[in-house]
Amino acid sequence: MFTGIVEAKCRVESARSASGGLRLTLDLSALEGSPALGESVSINGVCLTISSLDGVLAAFDAVEETIARSNLAQLKAGDSVNAERALRVGDRLGGHFVAGHVDGTSTLKSIKKLASSTILTIECEPDLTDYMIEKGSVALEGVSLTLTSVGRGKFSVAIVPHTLEVTTLGDKKRGARLNIEVDMLGKWVRKLLGAGAKGQSNISIDFLTEHGFQ
Repeated sequence: MFTGIVEAKCRVESARSASGGLRLTLDLSALEGSPALGESVSINGVCLTISSLDGVLAAFDAVEETIARSNLAQLKAGDSVNAERALRVGDRLGGHFVAGHVDGTSTLKSIKKLASSTILTIECEPDLTDYMIEKGSVALEGVSLTLTSVGRGKFSVAIVPHTLEVTTLGDKKRGARLNIEVDMLGKWVRKLLGAGAKGQSNISIDFLTEHGFQ
């Protein structure tokens, strides 16, 4: 479990095919502490396990399902990735609960720079926006962001200069593919509402709507 508050940008040392999947070797020297073998780390929003360590160099293996749902296959040596170590009990929750199980990729359609923020407009699979509400949360490339507007298959987020500086989002151009994970709370609410429609739940749709779940 993660929070979407990126700890560091880390360098990709190598990215190669391995047994039908992908092996990424990253320089984790920018991360605080000493990540251990078997530890989970969010890499561009994807939860991966350290499979081998050589000093600050850590290798991660991504399986076919992960490659199909994410943009990790586009990575190459020299690229930077957003990295976050797993949430510890008692840590501050500065973002929102992020599982690291991305729902797919989205497309950066426009970048609008304002005086104090940058607005990114994103297109995604239409069903993903069913889990979003204005002022709710979404994770892009592992970064917890607040939704400023939501339409069918399209949404916008506002990013402050600090976030652009300390994450890879500041390097993205129009047309970039971004890993997306919708808020898991939205998934549960939608599942419960669906169960209610089948007579399997006593949750009131009116109650949820009144409390911001649409």
